[in-house]
Amino acid sequence: MKIRFFFLLSLLISLVPTVPSLAAGDRFALVIGNAKYPDADAPLKEPINDARDVADELKRDGFSVEIGENLTGDGMRRAFDKLYSKIKPGSVALVFFSGFGIQSARQSYLLPVDAQIWTESDVRRDGFSLETVLGELNTRGAGVKIALIDASRRNPFERRFRSFSAGLTPVIAPNGTLVMYSAALASVVSDAGGDHSLFVQELLKEIRVPDLMAEETLNRTKMGVTRASRGEQVPWISSSLAEDFSFIPGAGGSRPATPPPAPPAAPAVVANNPPPAPPAPPAPPPLPKPADTAAAPAPAAPPAPAPAPAPPPKPQIEAALPPPPPPAKPIDPAPAPSTDSGPSAAVLADDPTIKSLTAKIAANPDDVNALYRRGQVYASKGAYNLAIKDFDDTLRINSKDVEALNNRCWTRTVVGDLQGALKDCNEALRLRPNFVDALDSRGLVNLKSGAVKNAIADFDAALKINPRLTSSLYGRGLAKQRNGSAQEGALDIANAKAMDPNIVQEFASYGVR
Repeated sequence: MKIRFFFLLSLLISLVPTVPSLAAGDRFALVIGNAKYPDADAPLKEPINDARDVADELKRDGFSVEIGENLTGDGMRRAFDKLYSKIKPGSVALVFFSGFGIQSARQSYLLPVDAQIWTESDVRRDGFSLETVLGELNTRGAGVKIALIDASRRNPFERRFRSFSAGLTPVIAPNGTLVMYSAALASVVSDAGGDHSLFVQELLKEIRVPDLMAEETLNRTKMGVTRASRGEQVPWISSSLAEDFSFIPGAGGSRPATPPPAPPAAPAVVANNPPPAPPAPPAPPPLPKPADTAAAPAPAAPPAPAPAPAPPPKPQIEAALPPPPPPAKPIDPAPAPSTDSGPSAAVLADDPTIKSLTAKIAANPDDVNALYRRGQVYASKGAYNLAIKDFDDTLRINSKDVEALNNRCWTRTVVGDLQGALKDCNEALRLRPNFVDALDSRGLVNLKSGAVKNAIADFDAALKINPRLTSSLYGRGLAKQRNGSAQEGALDIANAKAMDPNIVQEFASYGVR
């Protein structure tokens, strides 16, 4: 009798419909679209529309959604705190972010629109670490944690200092986490210039497919983006999910018969719209040389696919590279430095950052940090002669400032003072042998002057220290082609373009094609 009872009990249990482990009410999402960064040349076109469409889709899928647009640091902090407060044990927590991101100290940071970043410590102060966000969600008890990050864009902050790598870095996340970046690790993609990003277009297409687990949804998204971009954009996925999860809730993956109530018209997170940035000067020259932004090799565009990248070698700091011998032919200083290139100090005086730095310099003319930073801002806005003057003053105060020497070397290269640029780079390398940024800058000087063998030597040395240095890879490709190694040069160029689609335009702006 007892045996028959247990048999019947087990039979009844087997007939009970399976109930999803996570009810629709346990799904919480924070969606952020940041487009208006005052330090950028123009607002990003895609993040706001993408955020709104993602938020609408998640609401249809049973998520309780908070949406924020153009959030400042305080706004993002409040939004994350609100999300944390909702999490209960077993909840699903999803974060979608579209805007600018930056990697520093092997962590990826999401940037608010009012971020003021000049040094690595500024990134940690103003940015929001993705690892920290996921860790807090885990601490609060979230069973499934999902991060969809569309922030692999070349941003103005990376171009101010050259100790940063482009794009995002792998995230060390707790168990039960699914993370997707819109592009490969340490790589960047350009906005398509349309209303929506390719990443979000493919993501929304796959989320709407029934009977798909989340991992399959994101893998299909990755394949769609890769196919549509012809291999130029390959999203990155990391998963440690311990249970099945589908964006579309309900048995068999179908949507609930009754969709959740329509959300109120106003977004749950109040958008923080910072004061509009002052009008940008007309058609400024390109931003200064990056920090340098290099990227993990993505699949090279045909016809010259790149071989699988080897692990970066340990930098050989002790193997100092002496300055190369003088070029075979005299460096041509033409075009001569222009005395009126770029916008004037009066035109830029109302720029908020320049105004603040100028006030500091007025209070203390020997404020070396303010002089150096203002020089960087001037260079970013194409006021190269004003930048050189600030770097001159920086070096007057400290003649051994290798960063200022390197920046002045690069700026002089852009304006055509190649003799002065070479002198600055040689001095920087004398003071700091194997200074990778100065090797890269001197490679550009030699490339622009026609000393292609010296350029190859400099770019080779830089790439031995940092194999992901996009500008050195592209510069070496050009130098190899000019030196008669067309096939080798084409491979370097193809790999560099796969890492950073903007690299061709960047070098063209330096007068190098």
